[in-house]
Amino acid sequence: MQVSVETTQGLERKLTISVPANKIDVEVKNRLRQIAKTQRINGFRPGKVPPSVIQKRYGASVRQEIAGEVMQRNFVEAIIAEKINPAGRPQFVAKSNEDGKDLEFEATFEIYPEVEVKDVEKIKVERPAVEVTDKDLDEMFVTLQKQHQTWKENKRKTKKGDKLTIDFLGRVDGEEFEGGKAEGFELELGSNRMIPGFEKDIIGMKVGEEKTITVTFPEDYHAENLKGKEAEFDIKIIKTEGPVLPKVDEDFAKLFGVEEGGVEALREEVKKNMTRELNQAVKAKVKDQVIEGLLEANDVELPSALVAQEVDVLRQQAMQRFAGQMDPKNMPELPADMFEEQAKRRVKVGLLLGEVIKTNDLKVDEAKVNELIESAASAYEDPQEVIEYYKTNKEMNQQMQNVALEEQAVDVLIASAKVKDKKSSFQDVMNPEGK
Repeated sequence: MQVSVETTQGLERKLTISVPANKIDVEVKNRLRQIAKTQRINGFRPGKVPPSVIQKRYGASVRQEIAGEVMQRNFVEAIIAEKINPAGRPQFVAKSNEDGKDLEFEATFEIYPEVEVKDVEKIKVERPAVEVTDKDLDEMFVTLQKQHQTWKENKRKTKKGDKLTIDFLGRVDGEEFEGGKAEGFELELGSNRMIPGFEKDIIGMKVGEEKTITVTFPEDYHAENLKGKEAEFDIKIIKTEGPVLPKVDEDFAKLFGVEEGGVEALREEVKKNMTRELNQAVKAKVKDQVIEGLLEANDVELPSALVAQEVDVLRQQAMQRFAGQMDPKNMPELPADMFEEQAKRRVKVGLLLGEVIKTNDLKVDEAKVNELIESAASAYEDPQEVIEYYKTNKEMNQQMQNVALEEQAVDVLIASAKVKDKKSSFQDVMNPEGK
């Protein structure tokens, strides 16, 4: 086998490989001999078909088949010999593939780039310094109460948080429009189910009261004929109900599976869960900053083959998410450019973290894997069952090992980065968009 390597452009490489004719011819003859033993051809007994007939009928297709196998095999041998690390599958082109002649072919492919991680010490990270306070816990209990609230009818003025039963009739340019009329419609004030201004303008009304309000449909409204249009709604309040929160007592604790210890045991359990989620959120925020700093400080040439593979992964994930919402037969083909930027980012992050892992000779820390599994399992009713599932399912266990190794790489980067603790609150960390 003779091999020559050519750099075409960027990360693309072209191998030209020549395989001696006798090696190809021997494999072709052996394959035809095997075929002759089993083929049935009219006029000949099984196993007695002359070689010339077999050659004429199957020679070309067998040679093509053998050539494909030889190209794949010799390509692997060549990249090992030349110490080349291909990214993605090669494209083969046979330049010469005839009986009695050397097989000459070209293999075009991309290689992984040379990656150097630099300026890690310049990465700036603000790490939230935060813990779950009694105030946070009290607010969480209000949230839990609201999950089990009941409703009591009243006659007072409506306010945010009330549930209303209303009739309404909408008009645009003086004309009723489709979907603009309802009777006995239930609406919780503050749910933001309606178009902007609708809920706000009926706060303060009473049962039996009627009112006409004017609102404007958003420019991005789903109905084309209503986008940006001003509308009038005639509204009548049929019934108003205020929320009634359950008392926080032993019975309340039992609603959440706490059979012993009452409210104090529930508070301990809720605080433990809040602390776990808070720690995960802090870790995620720190990781995001480290990754962002890593990307800003390092430029990497990306193999298009890896980007294309990542686009396919993202597209498949999106299709799976949509699968439960619409008929697969009517699901549109999602264009690659929808995912290209995200795919490029993920490939770049993977290459940079891969280099950190390689440079620091990181190996999977089984203790960290177990910690991650236990953390994930703690959110379930039977943690031990989830732990056993992870440990017995090779694919899930491998995924968790990958996560652990990635976290180890991030830990190495954090150790060199400029990390400053910033005093924060539970709400700042858990609900940054709600500020």
